[in-house]
Amino acid sequence: MAMSGGSDDGAPMMEMNMTPLIDVLLVLLIMFIITIPVATHAINIDLPAPDPNSTPPEVDPVTNKIVLTPDDQILWNGENIDQGGLVQNLQQSLTFAVEPELQFEPEANASYDLSARVLSLIKASGVTKFGFVGNDKYRQFGSGE
Repeated sequence: MAMSGGSDDGAPMMEMNMTPLIDVLLVLLIMFIITIPVATHAINIDLPAPDPNSTPPEVDPVTNKIVLTPDDQILWNGENIDQGGLVQNLQQSLTFAVEPELQFEPEANASYDLSARVLSLIKASGVTKFGFVGNDKYRQFGSGE
């Protein structure tokens, strides 16, 4: 009796061997991982081929510049205006045959709240030629140099 390894009463084993099932699942998992395409961080754009005989379009020299100062002033081409005057100037600039470029240059310590409000007014006005200028002055984040 000391050497008995267990009870063998002749009943069939009721446990399933899990090793082959796990092996098959691991192989399927590896196959799915291999077949997933690698995400590329590129956007394919079909650019038009340049025509050597065409003349480049004339550059519109008319620009308007909005500067925000640290004391919450809005300067339109160097002149102090309020938000109502800004809206009027933006709407007037849209009436020209060629829309002038609008340049936005907040100073280093200008209010973020004022910047957000002015950008919202610009967006609501429908201006399409818009750009940020003067960013090269701020080489490092957080420095007003």
